[in-house]
Amino acid sequence: MAYSAILKPSTLMNTKLYTGNGGTNAQTGVGFQPDWVWLKQRSGSASSNKLYDSVRGTTKYIASNNDGAEATDSNGLTAFGTDGFTVGSSAGTNANNETYVGWNWKAGTSFSNSAGANGASLASTGSVNTTSGFSIISFAGASAVSTVAHGLGVKPKMIIFKNRSDADAWGVYHESIGSNAALYLNENAGNDGTLWNNTAPTSSVFTVQNNSAVNGSGNNIIAYCFAEKQGYSKMAAYKGNGNVNGTFVYTGFKPSFILVKRTNGSENWTIMDSARDPVNVAVNKLHPNTNGGTDAGATIDILSNGFKNKTTNAGANGSGDSYIYMAFAENPFVASNFNAATAR
Repeated sequence: MAYSAILKPSTLMNTKLYTGNGGTNAQTGVGFQPDWVWLKQRSGSASSNKLYDSVRGTTKYIASNNDGAEATDSNGLTAFGTDGFTVGSSAGTNANNETYVGWNWKAGTSFSNSAGANGASLASTGSVNTTSGFSIISFAGASAVSTVAHGLGVKPKMIIFKNRSDADAWGVYHESIGSNAALYLNENAGNDGTLWNNTAPTSSVFTVQNNSAVNGSGNNIIAYCFAEKQGYSKMAAYKGNGNVNGTFVYTGFKPSFILVKRTNGSENWTIMDSARDPVNVAVNKLHPNTNGGTDAGATIDILSNGFKNKTTNAGANGSGDSYIYMAFAENPFVASNFNAATAR
């Protein structure tokens, strides 16, 4: 059996639940200084998914449920702290008595690659964590097929792109659907078209074609890049069986965060996590492509080595339907110190 060298996944990716207070609200207990914070209101009226990162800086957000350009909210996320983050009085992130979830990832090492270096035709900067296989990469588009360094040192299996300067779709690359197809985080559509010039990422660069979503001339683009790390993260695919005794998906760890999308049809993206659902069956879904709150209904069991679908819903387990997912660990199934994950 292969072991995970990442003994405590929560030091690299962690979920924080909190209740808004309508003022200044410092959240601690994340376990690290986050570089990517994805905030979503769970209760009350509809509110956008608001994504912040340390490369673009505090108060600057992009919303995954629409195609809008980057916006600034001086009362949104106002600080990345050593053990969490602080939000101001914005209703979308801190309305009084409303409940929120914050998904947090650690990058942390500054990155810079000039045009012409390491096979890249465009310069890029950002923040990288090679241990966890995560990087945040910023670059200026060129409206021509281009290569951009991602800093991971291994091939990324999933990349989420957003044009910060203009209203355009969120392009998503996932290895399981290949380099001649794309998904869109702000839409429920299945795989459609291509943004990658039919070229898979390498261990040093990813390729973007002449498309404004990922490479608009002079536009600022942000890319969130993910490589798989044994026992910590998994980006793969599965087939649904249309049965409440649904498909079991092996990840090699007990998941804390799962993002799923049907690829052969129009269904919402879905996020589930063990913080909002600490016991099985996990029922609380949130959708990156909508501004709605919690969507409840039996969906999955989170297990010591993966997850099992408990629904016939086409969004997760339609008969013969195809799905991609990205998952991060609460605990590795077996770590290098021989500690094993336990069932819930």
